[in-house]
Amino acid sequence: MLSKKSKYAIKALISLAKRYENKVPVKISEISEEEKIPRKFLEAILVELRNNGLLHSKMGANGGYLLAKHPEEIVLSHIIRISGGPIAMLPCVSLNFYEPCEECVNESTCGLRDVILEVREATIRILSKTSLSDILQREEGLKKKFNLI
Repeated sequence: MLSKKSKYAIKALISLAKRYENKVPVKISEISEEEKIPRKFLEAILVELRNNGLLHSKMGANGGYLLAKHPEEIVLSHIIRISGGPIAMLPCVSLNFYEPCEECVNESTCGLRDVILEVREATIRILSKTSLSDILQREEGLKKKFNLI
């Protein structure tokens, strides 16, 4: 399951991706209000994203945050790993957060592990090729589909 922190990170980055071409920093308060993200939580998330190279920040009255890369270059798998940790549903199949399952007798013959490993691979494949630009395109397509434009 996607953590609240990861979901907020993605929503904040999408908000900034919508304004990418403007090259004007966006204030935390604006993102917080627009995306319904608690401000203090958002501040910590944005600092973490900046420290990992996804954002630039500018201080002062005209300060705020900007994407450090084009929205096409920022993929969901990277955001989730920065903000939420493992993508895998079980720790025994996690690439970066591996832990053996306490109740497992033999990992190499565990049928559940084998299925969840397939799920992890498919999930990573999708999340690694889906960028912020892709999300924006999907949103536009859905708005058209439901006549919201």
